[in-house]
Amino acid sequence: MNDQNDRPVPAVRPEPRFRIRAHHTESTVTVYQAYQPGIGLAAARGGRFPSSWSRERMTWIKPSFLWMMYRCGWATKQNQETVLAVEISRDGFVWALRNACLSHYVPALHGDQATWKRQLRAAPARVQWDPERDLRLNPLPYRSLQLGLSGEAAARYADEWIVGIEDVTPLATEVHARVRAGELERAAELLPQERAFPLEDDVLGHLRAESHG
Repeated sequence: MNDQNDRPVPAVRPEPRFRIRAHHTESTVTVYQAYQPGIGLAAARGGRFPSSWSRERMTWIKPSFLWMMYRCGWATKQNQETVLAVEISRDGFVWALRNACLSHYVPALHGDQATWKRQLRAAPARVQWDPERDLRLNPLPYRSLQLGLSGEAAARYADEWIVGIEDVTPLATEVHARVRAGELERAAELLPQERAFPLEDDVLGHLRAESHG
């Protein structure tokens, strides 16, 4: 009889390069943004963005907490001192993906550049994939989704999709302190639990950007 220690260890499947990972429930998805305190704190208090929040500019939402930390420097960069966890409806998030265009040109998806540019101008949302980050904010070999909302998508986001807004700046500060102290296991325990976000194949088919380097 073979010893149990001789049994082969199951291979760990590599993380897909393009997959949405997020903290989510059956009906909501949590995304992150960072703002100056005047906007961020007001949004957290009221559960909605204040009148000073511009609907005319593209707003980028990020399902990855650590990518948000990379972008805002653990809430230390100017005008990004307040980190918000924005819980939005799952239906709204999927609508944005279905109506999004990739922010960069991929011949296999778009054909010619003129077609891509027309799609980009017409789309109320756009997607870019950037390297996911570890606790030290180093790049990982798989990608994290950033979703830009403008026009109709930005209005729907602000007026219809938001379920709740929480100021998670204290969490960012605590995780950062643990990382600086070399307590990576403790830091990891504090992170929001992000897992693969299930989607029908057709939702991401035009956004996977497999040829993107």
